[in-house]
Amino acid sequence: MSTSVASTVRDDRAAVDKAVSLLAAFGDGASSGVGVSELARRAGLSKSTAHRVLGHLERNGVVERVGTDYRLGERLHHLGRSVYAPGSEAVRDALLPFLTDLYETTRQTVHLAVLHGTDVVYLGKLYGHHAPPVPSRIGGRLPAHATAVGKVLLAYQPDVFARLKEEPLRRFTDRTLTDHAALTVELDRIRRDGVAYDDEESRPGLNCVAAPVFAAGGRAVAALSVAAMRPRADARSWGPDVRRIAAEASRTWALTRARTRGDRDAVRA
Repeated sequence: MSTSVASTVRDDRAAVDKAVSLLAAFGDGASSGVGVSELARRAGLSKSTAHRVLGHLERNGVVERVGTDYRLGERLHHLGRSVYAPGSEAVRDALLPFLTDLYETTRQTVHLAVLHGTDVVYLGKLYGHHAPPVPSRIGGRLPAHATAVGKVLLAYQPDVFARLKEEPLRRFTDRTLTDHAALTVELDRIRRDGVAYDDEESRPGLNCVAAPVFAAGGRAVAALSVAAMRPRADARSWGPDVRRIAAEASRTWALTRARTRGDRDAVRA
């Protein structure tokens, strides 16, 4: 490699590093806007460098200007949609009302999630003023084997579990199931009972209960869950509520998909 080419490669990598550092620096100001000086401070860059890189990002629609501040741009949002599993927007739009029902019933932190590969991706999260420190965020991922929503989805998607059996299972606490045989037994129980638990497997003190939302054919397309912290609350007590609301969501999802197929058939006719 020539000196000029090597120099270009180093410069390109440096530019990418600076751009990523700036994007990560938005933090909680991603919607309202953050000033150049503050972004430069957070990213560990000079103000002039931050201003120059932000100019490149703005021209590409990744950030946008709000007065003298910057915020993340619409193009970044569209790129971020690829994080979700295919069809996740339709799932979220159809099932968010049931997530609201679950929150109104339990007044605890509740989640709507889907599988993407062997991870669970959170499409929705509702919580109150005294929410427990749950390691989840909308759009975020966690390994499926360590969460209630993930295990209940794995139980009804055997093809995904078959892939997971080829991978080592990451440990988060001393209760995390890291043995494939033990996880297989747990998934069998979930299929019998129709509900999954996270018994301090993703974070000490955190316990969750989850139930699946089914499509036609018995495939779980999503999961609803309730999370609580011990000793203040035991999420298992909300198991019947989660199962009931997930069953209602399954019926609505089936009707929604049938109506969508009917509309497509009508258009083709």
